[in-house]
Amino acid sequence: MARKWSKTAGRRDRGGSAREKPPSRTRRAEGEAYARAEAYANVIGIDTGGTFTDVVAWRGGERIAFKLPSTPREPAAAVLAALARAGAGRGTRVRHGSTVATNALLERKGARVTLVTTAGFEDVLEIGRQERPDIYALQPRRVSPLVPRERRLGVRERLAAGGEVLTPLTAAELAAVVRRVRASEPEAIAVGLLHAWSDASHEHRIARAVSPLGVAVTCAADLVPEIREYERLATTVANAFLSPRVSAYLGALASGAGGADIQIVLSHGGTAPPEQAAREPVRQLFSGPAAGLRAALDVARACGHARALTLDVGGTSTDCAFLGGRDTGRDGLPRRRGREVAGIPVLLPTLDVHTVGAGGGSIARADAGGVLRVGPESAGADPGPACYGRGGPATVTDALVVLGAIAGDSLAGGALALDRAAARSAMAALARSLRLPSAERAAEGVLRVVEGNMAGVLRKVSVECGEDPRGAALVAFGGAGGLHACALAAALGVPAAIWPRDAGVLCALGALAGGSRRERSRSVLADARDTRRLAREIAQLEREVWSAFPARDRAHVQLEHRAEVRTRGQAHELTVAALPLASLAARFHDAHERRYGFADRDAALQVVTLEVGGWRDEPLPRERRGSAPAHADAKPERIRVWHAGRALEARLHRREQLAAGTLVPGPAVVVDDGATLWVAPGWSGAVHASGAIVLKRAGGR
Repeated sequence: MARKWSKTAGRRDRGGSAREKPPSRTRRAEGEAYARAEAYANVIGIDTGGTFTDVVAWRGGERIAFKLPSTPREPAAAVLAALARAGAGRGTRVRHGSTVATNALLERKGARVTLVTTAGFEDVLEIGRQERPDIYALQPRRVSPLVPRERRLGVRERLAAGGEVLTPLTAAELAAVVRRVRASEPEAIAVGLLHAWSDASHEHRIARAVSPLGVAVTCAADLVPEIREYERLATTVANAFLSPRVSAYLGALASGAGGADIQIVLSHGGTAPPEQAAREPVRQLFSGPAAGLRAALDVARACGHARALTLDVGGTSTDCAFLGGRDTGRDGLPRRRGREVAGIPVLLPTLDVHTVGAGGGSIARADAGGVLRVGPESAGADPGPACYGRGGPATVTDALVVLGAIAGDSLAGGALALDRAAARSAMAALARSLRLPSAERAAEGVLRVVEGNMAGVLRKVSVECGEDPRGAALVAFGGAGGLHACALAAALGVPAAIWPRDAGVLCALGALAGGSRRERSRSVLADARDTRRLAREIAQLEREVWSAFPARDRAHVQLEHRAEVRTRGQAHELTVAALPLASLAARFHDAHERRYGFADRDAALQVVTLEVGGWRDEPLPRERRGSAPAHADAKPERIRVWHAGRALEARLHRREQLAAGTLVPGPAVVVDDGATLWVAPGWSGAVHASGAIVLKRAGGR
């Protein structure tokens, strides 16, 4: 408990001894933080993936973690079951990372959207940037827009880039637009007018006029008040497309959560209340992966590493990021503006996480030419891999079962029974289609392919961004991250890999650790030397960020300022810290030199967009100190594992039986509820005081 301070503190008592001095501001803040954290009798973090729903909760000072199978057809069902099992009640603090928005966009299962835009610009969504991702394709295929041509409605109005009205929006035109929108029978409406980022009045008039139709309306000027009409329109349409489905999902959670205080994790790592998250579902497209980065960085720092690569391997995909790099924010997390999801550009702040369709459920098959392919298609939760016993296809998980790296008779702490015979049968069939002599050879081939895909995305977030992976640790988590940690660390020359405590549910833990965050941005197209105007714009954004937090939280909010800057005449920008404004140009030139190898320090600069982010940390409860691991002196079992073309005898450890300081030489398998670690030959693990297992090459430093 935090110490209390009385008015008599600092005086001498009758015995002449000096009482302790008033605590410093830092110690007072820490004490208040712990007091706030302990005020929550029950806090819960939930991360829903395509295969499992992961949960971390505190009950009476004890941390519990578990997994449940996800319910893709009714995603709220698994979350409500998790809340019930964790003991959620009125006032319980719940932080939830979700894939509902992502899956809806990937599967194109969203609303029937009508787009209202400036006449003559109805085809911007289809024209896009005229880029050709596959330059060698003789018949390239582009992603079709979310709104077909017949529901893209033009309205006669026009603004100049500076906001001047060139063609006014008349009452007659407004009435005509309402009639056309009603006739299109929309389930959601997107309003995005040319240059409305500089003056939103026309968009807001249209939104008010169509509001009696009773469907969700998204205004581009409210969601993305920035330049680049295509990206701005695409983001607005995606938000409208997702809005009804995500709103229904969040409504089902709210009605079934028994009064719990639910906050939804957003792509930038912070959270928002359900009502705000329902209005802007496009901000949730990286909800789950973003949650894990905060917890992964905390684990790396606890083990003495300031920089880290993350390897989050789930059932459907692998998510990777580089933490603590040169271009990260003050919190050490990599941030960027603008991503593409399923071919749709999303112009919003997000943590810089890259995803590849390579997870435990990735389907392994021989293509028409007899070549082994793994993913990106996934067996998901239903039917799942062959080893689930539901008639599923051969997958990466089945390969690991056949090789012996996944031991035991169940997965996810007993949540799913393991059908080893079905896994072997599926892998043997794959071996025959590839003309390989055994199921083990096919399984090894599956691992080589999928780990090659994972290594590629790890290089993308490190080497291709100018970061040296040899100066970082690899934090491997998710249900299967530990099974690939040694191979990928060796492939990238990473000196150490870290398998966190509760690795299988680290994203759920990160959902709790992320705190609250709000962000506001606006395009300004200002001369970098016009510091007065820039200061005014920043002050306005700060006011918007402050007002987005509840009044009780504002005293604890910290701010971060960023600017997108370019040399005048360039088409693209670099993101740098906005403050202090006096040295903004120097920071841009330094960043330009790091990125491109040169800088024209006499060039005129333009600030394109300003962004202010505010966050409030919400400390986790202190965990009650537990006793020593049960049966810590128990001898590990011996199991048979196939590795590098031959059968090996490996030790099998239970994670809860390993005390701090325990050495785990390879070959070995460590089993935890919801995750497994493979310590390859030539590697050795040591249990850190934090509970993580730190892996290094045997004899390495």
